[in-house]
Amino acid sequence: MVLSDRTSKIAKNVPGKYYVDIRCIGCNVCAEIAPENFCSDLEEGYEYVCKQPSTDAEEALCLEAMEICPVNAIWNDGIWE
Repeated sequence: MVLSDRTSKIAKNVPGKYYVDIRCIGCNVCAEIAPENFCSDLEEGYEYVCKQPSTDAEEALCLEAMEICPVNAIWNDGIWE
């Protein structure tokens, strides 16, 4: 298992346990799964966490997005360490 290097977080991520790192390829899958929590920077070509989950439903969608991410660029400090 590859662990994230916290220094590789994309700067636009809001503070909290979920974040996207620089491996993001801008595929938009996470923003499609959890549009309340992931936003796209089309100019830079990546997604980032724009809102941490605040409900059980949002938490489930963020976990789903993290599991589906094709390049493993989404992290949750409470799960993968």
